[in-house]
Amino acid sequence: MRNFVSSIVTLLALASASGVASCVSIPEDGQKPVLATHVDDWRDEVIYQALVDRFANGDVNNDYRVKPGKLARYQGGDWKGMADHLDYLEALGITTVWISPIVKNVETDADVDAYHGYWAQDLTEVNPHFGDLAQLRSLVKAAHARNMKVVLDVVVNHMGQVFFYDMNMNGTPDIYFGGTGSTSPVSRSTEYDPDWDARGVQASTSLGIAGRAPIVFLNAPEINRVPPKPGVMGRGEAYHGFGRVLNYEDDAQRLLGDFPGGLKDVATEVPEVRATLVDVYVKWVEEVDFDGLRLDTVKHVEHEFWQVFSKALRTRLAAQGKNKFLLFGEAFDGRDELLGSYTVPGELDSVFYFSQHYNAVRDVFEYAHDATKQRGTQQIADLWTRRGTLYGTVAQENGIGIAPQKALVNFLDNHDVARFLYEAKGDTHALRNALTLIFTEEGIPCVYYGTEQDFSGGNDPANREILWDKQFATGGDTFMHLAKLAKLRKSYVALRRGDTRVRWSSYHTNAEADAGIFAFERTGGDAGASYALVVMNTNANKASETRSDGTTMAVTAASGTTLVNVLDPQRASYTVGVDGTLFVSLAAQTSALLVPSDQVLN
Repeated sequence: MRNFVSSIVTLLALASASGVASCVSIPEDGQKPVLATHVDDWRDEVIYQALVDRFANGDVNNDYRVKPGKLARYQGGDWKGMADHLDYLEALGITTVWISPIVKNVETDADVDAYHGYWAQDLTEVNPHFGDLAQLRSLVKAAHARNMKVVLDVVVNHMGQVFFYDMNMNGTPDIYFGGTGSTSPVSRSTEYDPDWDARGVQASTSLGIAGRAPIVFLNAPEINRVPPKPGVMGRGEAYHGFGRVLNYEDDAQRLLGDFPGGLKDVATEVPEVRATLVDVYVKWVEEVDFDGLRLDTVKHVEHEFWQVFSKALRTRLAAQGKNKFLLFGEAFDGRDELLGSYTVPGELDSVFYFSQHYNAVRDVFEYAHDATKQRGTQQIADLWTRRGTLYGTVAQENGIGIAPQKALVNFLDNHDVARFLYEAKGDTHALRNALTLIFTEEGIPCVYYGTEQDFSGGNDPANREILWDKQFATGGDTFMHLAKLAKLRKSYVALRRGDTRVRWSSYHTNAEADAGIFAFERTGGDAGASYALVVMNTNANKASETRSDGTTMAVTAASGTTLVNVLDPQRASYTVGVDGTLFVSLAAQTSALLVPSDQVLN
């Protein structure tokens, strides 16, 4: 890829000219890799989402524009820092690291920095805040040496604020204020980020509308606010030019509008733009050997783009021996119909299970502290029923080999929503109970960095705390609980590959006998005869049981089977009755992971 190694090539040329070329070399772990398939089954993986700038600072030489403790500014984390602390992730049970975007960004806008990586300016260069290409390759090679995979976060929907709409055609970006504040409201409009206009952002003069406003690229190299690269990305035809989204329920605005804050919407339907985006991201995989892509803002891009992108990327990588390459998308939306639409044949392998985030993580677990807001576990059962009908049932061609409905990415929180503990008012029992759900249900568990350290920040940027302040401690209750869940998931194939059958769910949330109980079996399918029964009490105020109104939970394990709670250090056991029922009583906000005694591993 053009410019990927331009700085290294320049250095070698200069050294050669001075007669000292033999003194310059790229370390072996920083050299271009040979592509390979590093994953067997993505359901076996545990993903850890890391904002590179917030994880670990391994190289002070790239610490420029750093404002320590100011969470809207760069903090100094980098790829070397991540490579230096892979042992911490390994101790946690992580098998896949999802890193934030790597490309060069607009540096800053209105005193907020692009530390997160979502304000792209040059898709062909690495962000120097995080290191150089050799250090990025070194991180990925170090991860692969530990049998860990690396997923790259990419954005195709928009670029950073790299141009303005010259609405008054004076050649400079202006901000207008109107109104008195007394007889008329004060209004503000800006040529950096004007409101949506279905005609396209309009220019105007004192005589009236003058047609579409010219797009003028900015030239502020001191903050890298310059025309985007490569090629077509630096021309006006690569952008829609309709202004900022005002109504996300309007499909035209959702697909064509700029993101608030001046992030310019890319015209992904233009053939040259599509070809460019495919090419740059395939080349990043070729240069670094990533194992998958997390695709940002998929619902803001037309389905036809994902069909072209997915097929082209998978085909080119498979030809080089890179198979089972994961493509999972982020559609920040709670509607299963919309989420599932990106998993139809020809599109993505998986999506973030946002509907579960709202219906289960939030309504059942985060709200456990508030009996007036908590919902019953029947809501989870209903959610999973929809999963069976609204998500892809066939593995994608040249994809990961698993049907999307069995490979959804399960998460509690992420960088776009307040942390679990913020919404749960610090209820760590609810947090650990919710972690038990995402580590034992179908799909791929994903942990947002800092969850293991009980981070509790509110919305962006408060939810993007600095991890190294915790000294990478491994002795906390949540860290140890999460590590134990990862170990159990690895030990029992039923928890990774078994089919699911809900055995008990309830509308009750108060004083009823089964208030907060949820139970499901994992067995069959690709797990064969391996069996696990997960029983959870989500009620924060009382012990609850798998019985209500004279009815006791039925299970498929044979009568007389002894089931052992492998989540319990005391290994409590339960016996299936002659009528095929099982009675379990659990203390508030605890869970049991029950495995037949003859399948228990030491």
